Amino acid sequence: MGFQIWPMGSFCFWVCFVVLSSASSQAADGTVEGTVFIDGKAAIGRIDEDFICATLDWWPPEKCDYGTCSWGLAGLLNLIFGLNALAGRTIDSNGEAVGAWNYTNAESFIRYTVKKNYTIHGWELGNELCGSGVGTRVSADQYAVDTAALQSVVENVYKNVDLKPLIFAPGGFYDSDWFKEYVNKTIKSVDVVTHHIYNLGPGVDDHLVEKILDPSVLEGESGTFSGLHNIIKSSPTSAIAWVGEAGGAYNSGHNLVTNAFVFSFWYLDQLAMASKYDTKTYCRQSLVGGNYGLLNTTNFEPNPDYYSALLWHRLMGRNVLLTSFTGTEKIRSYTHCAKQSKGITLLLINLDNSTTVHAKLAFNSTMTLRRKHRSRTSHHKHKVHKTTIIKLPKGTDAKITREEYHLTAKYGNLQSQTMLLNGNVLSVNSSGIIPALEPLHVISAKPITVAPLSIVFVHMPDVSVPACKVQP
Repeated sequence: MGFQIWPMGSFCFWVCFVVLSSASSQAADGTVEGTVFIDGKAAIGRIDEDFICATLDWWPPEKCDYGTCSWGLAGLLNLIFGLNALAGRTIDSNGEAVGAWNYTNAESFIRYTVKKNYTIHGWELGNELCGSGVGTRVSADQYAVDTAALQSVVENVYKNVDLKPLIFAPGGFYDSDWFKEYVNKTIKSVDVVTHHIYNLGPGVDDHLVEKILDPSVLEGESGTFSGLHNIIKSSPTSAIAWVGEAGGAYNSGHNLVTNAFVFSFWYLDQLAMASKYDTKTYCRQSLVGGNYGLLNTTNFEPNPDYYSALLWHRLMGRNVLLTSFTGTEKIRSYTHCAKQSKGITLLLINLDNSTTVHAKLAFNSTMTLRRKHRSRTSHHKHKVHKTTIIKLPKGTDAKITREEYHLTAKYGNLQSQTMLLNGNVLSVNSSGIIPALEPLHVISAKPITVAPLSIVFVHMPDVSVPACKVQP
């Protein structure tokens, strides 16, 4: 796991104040006009620099689901190593694991890695044993005791090592009562609270595409993120939240769904939603293997979600801004401070199969719009207060632009494994080199156009808001 606008000469710009209840309109030609509202006063969440992560899970080639053996000869490499948390326990008839964790084998292995000078970023205790578990479960109280035991082992083994690994747990599905008890009882022993997400159900489900395009299904997972965020926030713990494993559909996913263009609607929405609730890192299941790998299991070429992850990594900064959209419930909208500038990056996801959206921007903050003079040696600033829609001059000198990255499926086939960026196929060359991800440059005065069933990243380097002036 782990990876401003300036007026010039006689030219000017103007500001239109809007009423929230009338910020959108439906046209008869299959278009919707709407408004993205961005609160730039303060960040609502912060992600780690290495927010994008992928598991390097492994199953033998014989691992098959629903008649498909999708793991092949997938590689095995562990940067954060999962430990067997059932050692030493017995399982009762109700699936409850009884007794304390026997850490003898784990300690021996940890000592081996230190002796070999292997760098391990973290040790994670257990896999899917929390809450109701998956077949077997461990109580929160006992899991807390076992986590303290692991922490003691790590402290002892690494006592002469400068860089100590982190303690991760429990690596299972979110259960509010279980997690609350566990977090409050591991204040001094756990560094990262991990949970797994497979909210779309089994990979064999024939309705996965419909689920992915249903905003209520996507939004349903917000309760998990907000719940864990509130538990950590209200506890004296210094632990942070990670999504330790997320493949969307369990049992290896579904070929031509979880490894196709359509899955980027789910994946990017997950990344953005997790960020809103202060999740520090999000680990995708998997880098390679199964039907949900970022890379093709056979030829290791990128699947569409690889490019989605790469664009996110390059464009989305650490600070997260509160964002909403009025116009249609089929638009998912998120904003971060930009990674490559002091501006912002907006992510718009259009789940509608027939409606094009024209989006304007509104900011609820004191913001600065900047534009350089021709000399490029000086500039003016103009501060805008209250909720505003920014409109730029339409004259010949209106050269302030934004960068847009439009993602669509080849031939409009959502189950295609080929993604288009601004109409161009994304594929590696004969040497295996990733293509340049070049944006369109669009006059900032124009609304953002989001085609049906498409995803758009919009980098606006010239929009400055207080939350993005100082980033961690």
